[in-house]
Formats: sequence, structure tokens, C-alpha cells
Amino acid sequence: MILFRKFRVLILMVFLIACSMHIMIDLLPKLERRSSSACSCSHTPSEEPQNWAKHRAKPGSESGWPNKHTLRILQDFSNEPHSNLSSHSLEKITAGERSEALKRFEQLTGDEKRHAAQHSTLKNAAVKGSRLSALFEHPLYTRPLPPLTDEDTLFNVNTDIRFDPKAADNPEWNAEGKDGDYAPTVEMSSDSYPNWLRFHIGINRYELYSRHNPVIDAMLKDLVSQRITSVAMKSGGTQLKLIMTFQNYGQALFKPMKQTREQETPPDFFYFSDFERHNAEIAAYHLDSILDFRRVPPATGRLVNMTKEIRDVTRDKKLWRTFFISPANNICFYGECSYYCSTEHALCGKPDQIEGSLAAFLPDLALAKRRTWRNPWRRSYHKRKKAEWEVDPDYCEEVKQTPPYDSGTRLLDIIDMTIFDFLMGNMDRHHYETFEKFGNETFIIHLDNGRGFGKHSHDELSILVPLSQCCRVKKSTHLRLQLLAKEEFKLSALMEESLQTDTLSPILIRPHLEAMDRRLSLVLQVLADCIEKEGYSNVVEDDLLMEGLNTGTAPQR
Repeated sequence: MILFRKFRVLILMVFLIACSMHIMIDLLPKLERRSSSACSCSHTPSEEPQNWAKHRAKPGSESGWPNKHTLRILQDFSNEPHSNLSSHSLEKITAGERSEALKRFEQLTGDEKRHAAQHSTLKNAAVKGSRLSALFEHPLYTRPLPPLTDEDTLFNVNTDIRFDPKAADNPEWNAEGKDGDYAPTVEMSSDSYPNWLRFHIGINRYELYSRHNPVIDAMLKDLVSQRITSVAMKSGGTQLKLIMTFQNYGQALFKPMKQTREQETPPDFFYFSDFERHNAEIAAYHLDSILDFRRVPPATGRLVNMTKEIRDVTRDKKLWRTFFISPANNICFYGECSYYCSTEHALCGKPDQIEGSLAAFLPDLALAKRRTWRNPWRRSYHKRKKAEWEVDPDYCEEVKQTPPYDSGTRLLDIIDMTIFDFLMGNMDRHHYETFEKFGNETFIIHLDNGRGFGKHSHDELSILVPLSQCCRVKKSTHLRLQLLAKEEFKLSALMEESLQTDTLSPILIRPHLEAMDRRLSLVLQVLADCIEKEGYSNVVEDDLLMEGLNTGTAPQR
């Protein structure tokens, strides 16, 4: 009887110990974050990953990788409960944080501002005399916009308003400046806003950003150099994407590297089951600029430390729990998404460095609503069923009678997007967006270009169906395409020169650059066939006259 009682007591003690261990394990992320905030030390990229697991998170010591108990949890993820922390709730900065950001923009000293201006001047001097600078000096790339009214700008800014941090009466203001982030001492005007906010203010009815805007280059530099303060998974989508918040409260969408630049999409892959490429996002921005569309959010490449700049700063338990050390002693994680988020598709560093693309965020939907439109030439996304446009050669006639394609420039903008996608080889354009404020008379935003530049050896002619069915194009677009087909303004050479400015250069391998020249010839051939069949005036819409500039007409066949 006594032995039976001792056995029951022993069972109870084991149960209590097990419960205590589970509670401690669940609190480890919070304890680790507290210890890391008490110590400014961090691991250097050169440290061996296998030694990181030996460090304990305690004050005064390095707090890089979790201790051995936490490491076991990270590797044994099969029975982990789901986190109560919503990834979706971390996608946006609150309005209060945004308003505080307005008070913090005077971080840069006069010397730092002068240094940034000198960097921009040196960069412009370096490209002087290049093909790219010559292209941007061409009359087609210097056309003025129509006069802008308050209804034509996304935000109406009173430049006389100045922000005084003392007037905010925020008791946390002075305390927050102690860590060296932001400690403004003078009033600030709209000229001293951070670059991401100046980018937002510059959006208007006709363009996402203006030609030769120095703010864009400065913002891209910020995306590469600014300290990452928070990371969260973006909800939705088939593949993992991260939302990164920076020291100046700017945000960007991070797409990590999944494939090397030399890997081509296998011929049997469906377009919707292919990997997204981080370098395609970067190259799409540069191509969009060279075509003078200016409808792709600015994007750049960055080499990220997966532990210090992702794992150690994330508050997302779902993301944090997917980190592990691979058999090759590399740091890996896989996150949560619809398809490619598992150990079989883990993203691994070398040993902890991973490259990816950073695309600047557009204004928050609470401030600038956007409308999502279904692409009329959207694919069926079915392995056997075809879309209507694939079986009906007169499909464009139906589209022309349907709002908003029955008036304005929306159909011509779709043709621009079609040419843009064909040059990249992007088959995955199912939706597009516009800013709600501008109604139907505005440009369309070319978002999500990660499935471009997958096959350099194949030209997907089905992407050009909207152009061949409708036989319509803007005159400005037609003239620019003809210009980029000339030897002195060769598209591949311009792209190569433009992409050299990116941190992760080279972005595209030579076969992809050459494929763009080949595809450009195919686009011009389709347009030539349309002009021969229907006449120049019935194919080419003269959008230059209404802007007050005409650079001549292309010869008719």
C-alpha cells in the first residue's frame, strides 16, 4: 500500500515537472527578447552556426541562437500549437506609429544630408554619357505631364505646415530618442519627410513616381541600409513573403531567394506552380522604368542576416518557430503559406546570409484605398479548362463594350501591361489595381512580378493575345518600343546598365537579357501585322497630341 502511494506521488511530481517545462518553453521567446534588449551584443556573420546553439540567453552574454532546449523545439515542429499572434495584424503600422514617425524625420544631420546629396551627384556623374542617360534625355522621356490639380494628386500636402515634437506632448518622445533612433530638436517641414513618405506624396493620376525623381534612388538606398526593426509574414499567397519595417517606419515586401539566376523553369511546370524569383521583382522595376511606364513599386536587392535581421526582431511566433539548423549547419526557416512552406522548401542561408528583393510599400489602404480589377485576359488556372479568350478570337470585341474598357485609356493600359509581361515572360497576371480616388481615368499598378524571367529559351506567345486580338496601342508606347529596338538604345544593354546599380548585381544572366531583345522584335512584328491589316490610325492611338507634344509618326506599312 505504501509503495502504491509513493508511486502515485512520483507520477504527480513527474506531471508537475512536465507542465513546468512546457510553460518555460512557451515563455522562452519572450525571455530571449528581453535579454537581447538588455544587451546590445549580437552575433557576427562569421560565427559558426553549430556553436550558436551552445549560447545561453543571459544578461551580459551573446543572445544569438536559442539554448539547446529551444533549439530542440525549433527542429521538432510537428506538434507545436499554433500561435495566437496574428501574422495579418503585423502587416501594417498603426496610425499612431505613423503619426509619431512624422515627428521623427529630422534624424539626419546636416552633414548626413550633404553626404546623401553628394552620393546622388556622384552617381549621376558616373552614368553621364551612358546609354541610359542618353535614353532619359530623349524627347519621349522628357514629355511634361498635364497640370496637376488637387484631384490629380493622391495626397494634398500643405507645405507650410511644420511639425513640432514638443507640441505633441508625448511623454515617451524624449525616452524613445535615447537609443539613437530619432531625437529631433527642431521643427520640420515636408521637405524633411523620410523618403518613403515623399514617394507616397508624389503619386498622382498619371504615374506612381515622376521621371528622374531623386527621392526614389534615396528611398532604394534606405531599403538597403536602414536597420530592420520588425518582421512579419504577409498573409495570403502561395509562397512566403515577409513584411519588413525599418528604422524610419518605412515598410517593404521582402521576397527571399528561392532559385539561382541560372535555374530555368522546367518545361512541364504550370505557371501557377512555379517559384517566385526575387531577382524578377528587381528586374521588373528597372524594365518598367526603361519603358517609361512607372507603374511598378520601386524594388531593390538586399543581403539579409537571417538571425539578427529576421529571427531576432520578429514578434510572429509562427515564423519564429520555423527556424532550424540544417544538416549542412546552415540557418533555415520556412514560415507559413499555401504551398511552398515546409522543410522540403525551406529557405537556407550561407550560413545565415540570404538575399532577397525589397519592394517599397504603397500607401496604407486606410489612407489611400485601392480597387482590385480582374484582368480580362486572366488565365483559367486550371490544368484542363481554358479561359474564354483562348477559344474566342473575337473576345476583345466583348471587352471593348464592357466598362471601364469602353472608354478612356484602360484598354490601352492593359496592352501596355501585356507588352511588359511578354518581355518578362510573366504568365501570372490575374489581377491589377488602381487608386480609388482617381476613378477609371488613371494608370494601373503592376504588382507582383515574381514569376517573370523564368524561361529565357521560350517565348510564351499567348501572353501577347490581348495585343493581337485588339490591335490597339498607345503611340508613345509604340515609339518607345521602336526606339528600344535600335542598336544605340538596345533594350538588353539598357537593362544591363540599369541593373548594375543594384546591390545584388548581376540580377539577370545574359540569356535573359538577350531574350528581351528577341521578344521586343516579336512585339513590333505583331504591331506591324496589325497596322498592315487595319491601318495605322486604327491601331495606334495618338496620346501625344493631348499632352501637347508630338514627336512624329511611325512609317506605315
